[in-house]
Amino acid sequence: MKKALAVDVGGTKIYNAIINEKGEIISEVEKHSTPKTFDEIENVFRQIIKKHEDNVDVIAFSTCGAVNNQNDGIVGSTGNIAKEYPSMQFKTLSKKPVFVENDANCAAWAEYKIGASKGCTNSVMLTLGTGVGGGIIVNNKLLKGKNGAAGEMHFKMYSDKRRKCSCGSWDCFEIYASGNGLRLTAVEMLNNPSVTTYDVIDGVNKGDKTMLDILNCWQCDISNGIIGLANIFDPDCVVLSGSMAEFVDTKKIESIVNSEIVTTPTKILKATTGNYSGMIGAALLAFEVNNG
Repeated sequence: MKKALAVDVGGTKIYNAIINEKGEIISEVEKHSTPKTFDEIENVFRQIIKKHEDNVDVIAFSTCGAVNNQNDGIVGSTGNIAKEYPSMQFKTLSKKPVFVENDANCAAWAEYKIGASKGCTNSVMLTLGTGVGGGIIVNNKLLKGKNGAAGEMHFKMYSDKRRKCSCGSWDCFEIYASGNGLRLTAVEMLNNPSVTTYDVIDGVNKGDKTMLDILNCWQCDISNGIIGLANIFDPDCVVLSGSMAEFVDTKKIESIVNSEIVTTPTKILKATTGNYSGMIGAALLAFEVNNG
């Protein structure tokens, strides 16, 4: 059975592990803090690969940033890592084949192959964290777009410039559906700039009606975004992953979505492949490419 060295690259942490063709992690997961400079990041990559490449068949990167359709480089900047990172020459890092894909796309593929959306021909995955990532599968294929940047969750939710998004535009889905979106909803509803996401969740757990109203408002924003996505892609299911997904009532959102969409009913599911879904998906995608 073939093995991949999978590397998950985020703005604060870099993880790596060896993964087999079943999507099983068969080694210790190693963790590194993401360096601040390009040269240091490249050096970490080379150290990881030098340590493990003789024991694997392919190197698979799951990374922040949009990845080109050749799966060998970054096509757009990402604000949470060294600004030179998009110039990384991934193919030069190893004597073995190197495969690169966006982290949300990798997570969507992991769910499609072995997780919540297994068996679904069409699916949308949303990663709800500090921001919102997205991966879309259409007719059993990852939707990449003309340059590899498809699946960005920066479509407009409102038109009155309520909230500035991380992308520089206003009122994107991300700035409402993310953890930061929940915080901003609380700030607006309570007129309290110091309230945090933790305060909301803690209040909900204690039965605070106001905090529950805030959480429900946030879930309505998530639902509204999913309604648009479901109307466009008519998916078998929408999978929610990320740290904020645990606070979502999937049955509630499923009911809202299916009461308003004009396409066929869809399912709202929580991801099952866990915190290392990016590495798993990268490995499984790399096996497919290098098998054929």
